[in-house]
Order: sequence, then C-alpha cells, then structure tokens
Amino acid sequence: MAAVFQRDMVLAHTAPAPVDWRAYLRLMRLDRPVGTLLLLWPTLAALFLAAQGMPDAELLVVFTMGTFLMRSAGCVINDYFDREFDGGVKRTRDRPLATGALSGRQALVLFVVLVTLSATLLIFVNRFTQLLAVGGLAIATAYPLMKRHTYLPQVVLGAAFSWGMVMAYGAVQADLPPQAWLLFLGSLFWIVAYDTLYAMVDRDDDVRIGIKSTAILFGNYDRHMVAALQALTLLVLILFGVRSQMGIGFYLGLAGMAGLFVYQQHLVRERHPDACFAAFANNIWAGFSFFLGTVIDLFVFS
Repeated sequence: MAAVFQRDMVLAHTAPAPVDWRAYLRLMRLDRPVGTLLLLWPTLAALFLAAQGMPDAELLVVFTMGTFLMRSAGCVINDYFDREFDGGVKRTRDRPLATGALSGRQALVLFVVLVTLSATLLIFVNRFTQLLAVGGLAIATAYPLMKRHTYLPQVVLGAAFSWGMVMAYGAVQADLPPQAWLLFLGSLFWIVAYDTLYAMVDRDDDVRIGIKSTAILFGNYDRHMVAALQALTLLVLILFGVRSQMGIGFYLGLAGMAGLFVYQQHLVRERHPDACFAAFANNIWAGFSFFLGTVIDLFVFS
C-alpha cells in the first residue's frame, strides 16, 4: 500500500501542468480587439471598393477570418521576438511570454497553427491573391525585427496592415490598378500616424531598453509629424476618391476621419501616456468612419 501511495505521489509531481488557455488568448490579443478592428475596417472597405458594391459572401468570410487569424499570428511572433524586452516595459510586462506563463516554443507552435489556418483560407481565392499573401506574411514576420535596426518599424507595420487592401483588389479583380496602390499609400500614412501615437506610450521605456520607434525619431516634433501624416492620409484618400469618381458618402466618411484626427491631436496635447493610448485606440472609429462612408456611397449614392 505504501509503495502504491509513493508511486502516486511521484506521478502527481511529474504530471504536466494544465494548459492555461487564457494565456494563449492573451498572447493572440483576443482580449484586446483594438488591433483587429484597426485592420478589419480598411480591409473590408477595400473589398467593397474593389467590387464596386457587395463582394461575394465567400470573400467577405475569407477576409474577415483572415484578418483575425493573421492579426493574432502577428501578435504571437511579435511577442516571441520581444520576449526578452517586454518585461522591461510597463505596458507589456504582463504578457504571457514575459511572465513565463508560456514558453517561446509554445508561442512558435501557436504561430505555425495560426499561419496554417490562414493558409487554408487561400484555397478560396485566386492564384494571384495567394502569391500576394506570401509577400504579406514576409512583411508581417519582419516587422518585430525592425525595432532593433531602424527607427521606422511603424512603416513596416503600415505595409503589413495595408497589405490586406492590396489582397482585396487582387481577390476581386485579379489585378492591382492604381486605385489599389493609392489605398495602400493612404493606409500606410494613417498607420504610421496611429502607431506613432502607440509608440509614444512606451517611449521612455523603449529608450531605456534600446528599442527604436518613430516616436523616438520624431522627438519633440512627434505631434506635428502625426498631424502631417494624418493630413497626407486624407489627401491620398481624396485623390483615390477623385480617381474612382466616388460620391458624397465617401467624402463624408473622410470628413468623419478628419474630425477624429483633430480630436486625437487634442488628446495628446500634453503627451500623457494614457491619453496617447486613448488617441491610438480612437482610430478604430476613424477606420469605421472610412468603411461606413464607403459603404453608404456605394449603396446609397451610386
């Protein structure tokens, strides 16, 4: 009897720890949908614009699911590369890899699973879009490494986040007309602007641990540069609207974006970290305004 008890005690001590699924959810940022919505609204807007109306339901499902999966995959690989740094940043020190709740190996396995699931969606799109997806994955994977080598990682993130708009045109038209690249450029300026606001939250910690960002590069001109990037965003999107012969609904959506940009500048006037984060998160509504204006224009004013 004593031998059996001793064996059970040994097994109890050597049994693997239960999987903490909540840590996996946090690693994928499913508890923080801000980034997903920032990616989703402009991607869906591009899908409607490429179709000049209602896109195929199949493509709507593919791009919506792909947005959620690839954004989660991007967060996982970002945290994997940043696992040695996140513990030294106030905002990120509770992330699963920084606390040891998950290991680097577990994160890589999850990344492969998410990318594999995303790849299965590609069977529903044309060959041209499949090739574009490979480029998008390469950009998204490169982004975390840019923080170590350049003060412009936000530009790489902007390219990664804007790539869904390019793929939307590829999926609908099997081509990339000039309008697609105007949307890409406008989105790129916008993302660099709002991710600079995001980087302003961590600027002091990033300087201390050696991470680079546009917030550090711009220094005391950060608010001015964000304003300039927001103005460029609106200018390029207006050029898109003119070239695409968009109507009043589209421009009302841009007017909503412009008003929100002004509000964001008001929020960050003192550069308080919480206010900078609030300004960053407010871009969910800027993206929704762009999407809503696009849909209203295509279905009401066309």
